[in-house]
Amino acid sequence: MPPHLKTIAVPLVEDQSGYGDPTLRGEFSNQLLQRFVNDNTLQPADRNSADSILEGVITSVKDVPVVVEGGDQVAKRRVTVTVHMTFQDLKLHKKVWEKDFTQWGDYPSGGGLTQRNEGIAEAVRKLTEDILNETVSGW
Repeated sequence: MPPHLKTIAVPLVEDQSGYGDPTLRGEFSNQLLQRFVNDNTLQPADRNSADSILEGVITSVKDVPVVVEGGDQVAKRRVTVTVHMTFQDLKLHKKVWEKDFTQWGDYPSGGGLTQRNEGIAEAVRKLTEDILNETVSGW
């Protein structure tokens, strides 16, 4: 990281996916912020005082069958989440990077909402890890 960047603002991401889960944007934003807290490279700060900002939009959530067994029974499903993220250096007033990230999580079919939420949680865990890595080691 450049020495002039010590803090980061991570505002609540937007959800333009049309997926319909009202908790998704909050869960994603909280996990992303927690990644930075745990990493300790950039300290979370308020948008008005931060050296940098990481903004994002959930653009797509797709839930499709991935394993089909005999009799056309779906055994496993995959939920794929795509986010568009932008990282900006507020000190130098420049965009450092802007890109899409896509990750997935599998879950057993027929397990209901709890199983699907576990698949989404796996996708979000992978996404937040990828975004943290891009932010702190993409220099």
